[in-house]
Amino acid sequence: MNLGRTKGGPDAPPRQAAALAALAAAQFTVLLATSIVNVALPQIRSGVGLSDGGMTWVVNAYGLAFGALLLAGGRAGDLLGRRRVLLAGLAVFAGASLAAGLATSPGLLIAARAVQGAGAAAVAPAALALALNLFPPGPGRGRALGVWGAVSGAGGAGGVLLGGVLTQAWGWPWIFHIVALGTMAVLLAVVTLVPRADDRGSGRFGSGRFDLLGTVTVTLALTCLVWGLTTARGAGWTGVPVLGSLGAAVVLLAAFCVIERRRPDALVPPRLLTAGRVAAGNVLMALLGSVWIALFFFLPLYQQQVLGMSPLATGAGQLPLAVANMLGAVMAPRIARRIGATATLTAGLLTEAAGLLWLSWMRADGSYLVDVLGPSILVGLGLSIAFVQLTSLAVDGVPRQDTGLAGGLVNTTRQVGGAIGLAALATLAGSVTHRTPTGTPPLEALTAGYQAAFTTSAALLATTALLALLLTCASRRSRVPRDTAPAGPGGPPHGRPLPRNPTARSVPGNGENR
Repeated sequence: MNLGRTKGGPDAPPRQAAALAALAAAQFTVLLATSIVNVALPQIRSGVGLSDGGMTWVVNAYGLAFGALLLAGGRAGDLLGRRRVLLAGLAVFAGASLAAGLATSPGLLIAARAVQGAGAAAVAPAALALALNLFPPGPGRGRALGVWGAVSGAGGAGGVLLGGVLTQAWGWPWIFHIVALGTMAVLLAVVTLVPRADDRGSGRFGSGRFDLLGTVTVTLALTCLVWGLTTARGAGWTGVPVLGSLGAAVVLLAAFCVIERRRPDALVPPRLLTAGRVAAGNVLMALLGSVWIALFFFLPLYQQQVLGMSPLATGAGQLPLAVANMLGAVMAPRIARRIGATATLTAGLLTEAAGLLWLSWMRADGSYLVDVLGPSILVGLGLSIAFVQLTSLAVDGVPRQDTGLAGGLVNTTRQVGGAIGLAALATLAGSVTHRTPTGTPPLEALTAGYQAAFTTSAALLATTALLALLLTCASRRSRVPRDTAPAGPGGPPHGRPLPRNPTARSVPGNGENR
């Protein structure tokens, strides 16, 4: 695929394509770490003595730290220089990965995963902002976002595959050791291939332009929210710890909103949410993320605990999903040019919803070929198509100086949505399993929980598809009356028609069928 052709111009120079490859590798690495533990969870559980809730936290400690600190990571890149923050994040990520592989207790492992997520929070928004700055708005950027979607989806599915291979061959610690080695290789590639010209910051932390209060408040709020959802499975929804944690989350989120409205250096400036279709894109990305991480959590557990597949076979079983994911990301810009961005997004969400609904029919006495293969392909196609369109939508119309923050925001909503979704769906699945009638075979009880999680996920994505139509149409009417928009950041000059679709003209994510 030709990644570097820009509007009306020749192919991108080889160094530009090489820089994009290095940045995409950084994105792949942080998403790989999200799912690489999933296949190894049964082995990790016995190796370090994890409880059922501890297994969820091995995944959620990473996702929560990743999501809660992404805004801070994006803002740090805007202030201190994105290349510099990217390199620092990769170094922290590699060190934490090594520590996770050496952990001998649940506390150490979960703490290492949280630090790993903090490093990823610096990597992801900086890498996306640098990649966007490599390509001006137009077809070249659309193809670059297609690559971004492909590696993002492949990171999730590839993590399951690689985790299975490493766990069966050398044991679960190697899933972290390999990530550490790969991260160091990516760090060297970024040093070599990504130009220093893009490493310009606009300020310093000491200048009072970094919103430390907002960062601490939103991080504590999200931690309380996920903690409450996770502990509800054991303590019950009316338990004091659950109600206290959820109540604290509401108070802290309200305080965060007040803080952001009053600070000139807000972590989430109001101008960002009013630029283009950023708000709509992030709402939809949060809903997509809420089922994304849960998918790669439940599916490997079903394959191993119910179907009895080995870690290696479970990982290999994710290959069709990974291939479909990459194919969908490549197809997404082309489909959008033909039918418009909103139709493409809706089709992607409904395709994934259909695959999840199919998964909800899984049986305790099922098989991989009947119960997993077909729906995995549908899910992979729909997930990548929707992801590419939502990434475009969420950075639409954002000024260059805020691209790091916008990249951090869209990654935040996906990761936070994923952490909340996994906590809620894991609690739902566990509750359904525990409430099955006495005498129900254990495998049937487990399967009933997984069925409930996938049914709920399918319903949520179908609702997201409807919401996508409403939000994008509403934002188009408010922003683009009669196919024109006022002058200003993110908009064309007065009277100039807006582009028809995100990859054929100037602004990605801005095209619709008129």
